[in-house]
Amino acid sequence: MSRIPFISVKNSKRKINHIMETEIHVPVGSPVIRKFPIFVEEHNVTDGAMKLIKQLRPAWDINHVKTKLFTDGTTNKLVGCYVDASPEDVVLVRVYGNKTELIVDRDNELKSFQVLHANGCAPRLYCTFQNGLCYEFMQGDALGTQDVRDPMLLRLISREMARIHAIHAHNGCIPKPNLWIKMRKYFSLVATEFTEQASNARIQQEVPSQAVLEQEMVWMKEHLSQLGSPVVLCHNDLLCKNIIHNSKEGHVRFIDYEYSSYNYQAFDIGNHFNEFAGMSELDYGLYPSREMQLEWLRVYLQAYKLSTKKGEEVSDRELERLYVQVNKFALASHFFWGFWALIQAKYSSIDFDFLGYAVLRFNQYFKTKPAVMALQIPE
Repeated sequence: MSRIPFISVKNSKRKINHIMETEIHVPVGSPVIRKFPIFVEEHNVTDGAMKLIKQLRPAWDINHVKTKLFTDGTTNKLVGCYVDASPEDVVLVRVYGNKTELIVDRDNELKSFQVLHANGCAPRLYCTFQNGLCYEFMQGDALGTQDVRDPMLLRLISREMARIHAIHAHNGCIPKPNLWIKMRKYFSLVATEFTEQASNARIQQEVPSQAVLEQEMVWMKEHLSQLGSPVVLCHNDLLCKNIIHNSKEGHVRFIDYEYSSYNYQAFDIGNHFNEFAGMSELDYGLYPSREMQLEWLRVYLQAYKLSTKKGEEVSDRELERLYVQVNKFALASHFFWGFWALIQAKYSSIDFDFLGYAVLRFNQYFKTKPAVMALQIPE
């Protein structure tokens, strides 16, 4: 007699509730996203992009459509399409990278896109296709590691993050962070890389052992979960190139919502501070000083409290509390992107030393952990 798996009603309810608590909910009345049954070849994006342009911009003469390939992405291929008659109307076509569905929840990404657009924080989403999406180009300049340190831009960035963190995109349930679930999932995806079957021997030599990483993850969840950081709608991937500065309109906007989710407020900020170091040539000497962080965090807290209708007075105790939370959660950011890079090293066709990047992130975690753990949240 075959064994029939028994799932209790209680457990299935718990599972459903958990999904609902971590899910982003799209506002009622949001426009329906168009879907086209078109597949775009990763190594020949232009041909596929033209098929999409025929659907999205039927008035354009396809023979006069120009394209610009963007090369900064480490997950996807991105091409911009436009005509000289209206150069400000650029349609971006993004093709998902190989196996990125393992690390990115595409359904969640679309919901984030819609929620952020409804709140004036994201461009218009034109359509999805079989292996990507098309959206509006945001006018402005992508920032670099020196720009995020600029006192004027620093204030704009902290206010914009506060604005996103204040958005309500849940259905009344108290939202739960997805950090630990996601980190655990990433870890399971690279577990085989720590065995003899590993596709890359460098992992055995340069990355801490599976047992050590497991131990640190358990410790982190136990310790960081107790810090009292609010769970808010987060971007979760605020590297410099994902910040667009429109100098004409005097604002910044964030792009790329692949990792956007409900998460700890302090993770989003700590992750951004880690990104001050850059990506292709990591330099942790660029990590913001305590003084620079306090300036950033004060502006952030004022904007966040104002957006959530809690006044705008910021006490020194509140500021110090957030400073400690942020620097502790910056540790989790190193681990998260370390695992991400190990997955990319295994599957990505993009020319980047993902394994070297993972090693640097794990190294930085262990290097900074003692000093960060000595920080105390004020009573």
